[in-house]
Amino acid sequence: MKAQFRSALLVAAVAAMATGCRSPKGGEGADFDPLNPEDVSLDGGAGLFAPGEGMLPGGRFDQLPPVATPPGVQPVYFAYNDSSVPASEAGKIGVVAAFLAQNPGVVLVVEGNCDERGTNEYNMSLGEYRAQAVRDALGAEGVDGARVQTVSYGEERPANPGHDEMAWRANRRADFAFYQGR
Repeated sequence: MKAQFRSALLVAAVAAMATGCRSPKGGEGADFDPLNPEDVSLDGGAGLFAPGEGMLPGGRFDQLPPVATPPGVQPVYFAYNDSSVPASEAGKIGVVAAFLAQNPGVVLVVEGNCDERGTNEYNMSLGEYRAQAVRDALGAEGVDGARVQTVSYGEERPANPGHDEMAWRANRRADFAFYQGR
């Protein structure tokens, strides 16, 4: 039964492409073609980005040459089981935004992390929410979203390998990784 469904779905997709069936992109009425890289708009999440000047659609920033972390850039820390950026951490985002404004060729990956408590699936999701929250805060500071990708490492990259509150506090964070854009 699954094979018949997949075959029918494949036939329908091929027929839609052959007849020029397209759906509007972003509600603007323009034609959208998923096979045309210019029409693909992936802005963040899973390490993909919206096509920008000099970038290849769907490319990953972490495959570009790394740039040393600028002085003054620090991780953004989060409360337990929370993905909202604390007001006390906003200044750290401002430092990153200022660096990106002064270096238009640099792109950024925000890496969301969690402590070891919770399931792997939950922590991967929470790490992504944290990275997205930092990305959104950078956008509010004027950083173009096409220059920022997000990735979640969940509990897989602890800053402190301990198993106490001090370690957990250090591991609930978003890190910044900078790369030279093309």
